[in-house]
Amino acid sequence: MTSLLQDFPPSLWAATAAADTAPEVPPLAASARYDVVIVGAGYTGLSTALHLAEAGVSVCVLDTHAPGWGASGRNGGQVIPGLKYDPDQLRVMFGSAVADPLIAAIGSAADTVFDLIERHGIACDALRRGWIQPTHSSKVMHALEARARQWMAEGAPARLMDAAEVARHIGTDAYVGGWKDERAGSLHPLKYCQGLARAAQRLGVVIHGGTPVVRLERRQPGWRLHTAQGPHVDAERVVIATNGYTDGLWPHLRQSVIAANSFIVATQPLPPEQGASILPGGEVTSDSRRLLLYYRRDAQGRLLMGGRGPFGEPRGAGDFAHLERSVELLFPQLAGIGYEYRWSGRVAITRDFLPHVHEPAAGLSIAVGYNGRGIAMASTMGRCLAQRITGQAGAVFPFPVSTIQPIPLHGLQRFYIAAGVAWYSVLDRFS
Repeated sequence: MTSLLQDFPPSLWAATAAADTAPEVPPLAASARYDVVIVGAGYTGLSTALHLAEAGVSVCVLDTHAPGWGASGRNGGQVIPGLKYDPDQLRVMFGSAVADPLIAAIGSAADTVFDLIERHGIACDALRRGWIQPTHSSKVMHALEARARQWMAEGAPARLMDAAEVARHIGTDAYVGGWKDERAGSLHPLKYCQGLARAAQRLGVVIHGGTPVVRLERRQPGWRLHTAQGPHVDAERVVIATNGYTDGLWPHLRQSVIAANSFIVATQPLPPEQGASILPGGEVTSDSRRLLLYYRRDAQGRLLMGGRGPFGEPRGAGDFAHLERSVELLFPQLAGIGYEYRWSGRVAITRDFLPHVHEPAAGLSIAVGYNGRGIAMASTMGRCLAQRITGQAGAVFPFPVSTIQPIPLHGLQRFYIAAGVAWYSVLDRFS
């Protein structure tokens, strides 16, 4: 089966994505030439490829695995616009001339996703019922009020929620309030990724899975990408879109992000008597803690709970116990509920919590670091990269372009994460 779906790590999404609808992505068998070659078949790479193909560009996508094998097929399926920073903060950081296009792009990021789903008929259990960000802390509630008002000033359909309304929408009285952003939604992340791949293929994009790129060679004009199998691919331009699974293909890139593990558990489908009051409106949720919890219901009524976990790959059910305790603390009515799936995936974290775009050589673009907002941000990044590559008239590239800056002592990243988790736990308790 050249879809390579059988090689996916176990997860709810791999178990519920039909093998017969996965895109055929055979390994590269012969050398070829394209206008653009993209390394990485996740949301960034596939969105870039799809938008380039719509502009008439010949594109090839290469990946060590199949589309969605990495974080694009393992995340929580929450489509949330925006970044860590609110509009006012971004204007202070960059000035209005730079910040305003960025704010417009991140504010419409969920629109990009749902537009792609509609235009290309992607069947991925998409639901657009909004995102609720609740808080346990009255002190933090002031910050959420400011956040909501800033986005409302930008025209976002958002509103504040008191404790009673949060409890009605989420099904727990653990929070003192929050806000709701109607732009957001949810989907089956692997089906969405595979749908992007199939849509790109229909427009002529060639995708090869099982094809590790081992070396980039600068040639005149353009680039040659050498693969582990032996055949090479030549192109005028290259895009590296490997995010949390970035390797040593380009110098110092892997050392510029922290590849943190995000862990998720999924219950069995909730019985009606237990599940009727838990997120009955279909919203997605992530709370305001620094070590946030994010959760939602899936199309079959399971409750998914996600959050940080150990740096290493999970060794057993015990590595997910903190998430299962969180489920029972938030929703005591689910005490003793069974869990069908436990899995993890790598999230690329940057030092400034912003997506990073690099252009370290002529004809080479790199985009990494979505800091947990990958579905909306990576899909939008792909659209913007395609516009930049094709020189689309009137299109302003909204993301700052920066040099690659390795994180000092990057080899100690597991200790960075452990120290950060401990420190943030203290801050969360005191806030």
